Amino acid sequence: MRTTVDLPTPLFRRAKARAAARGETLRTLVTRAITAEVGGLGADALPRHRVKLPLIGTPSGRKVKLTNADLEEILARDDAEHAGLPYRTSRKAR
Repeated sequence: MRTTVDLPTPLFRRAKARAAARGETLRTLVTRAITAEVGGLGADALPRHRVKLPLIGTPSGRKVKLTNADLEEILARDDAEHAGLPYRTSRKAR
């Protein structure tokens, strides 16, 4: 089916460049992107039930308390490990 879509110019240019880099047409890239977003054509592609969060743990289980600083340190340590660099904590030991 033929249709017209109005895209912002920067997005259109990035999409066209990505399609060219992959050796595919813009039509193929857009079709693949919409298929990934929307899924299959039938009702079977829709979720059958609503997911309740959190997906891990139990209501009566132990609570984990993380601050933004804790998360920042964990991510910095992980980045250092992946880069093969030593990691020294910048915060005082607790």
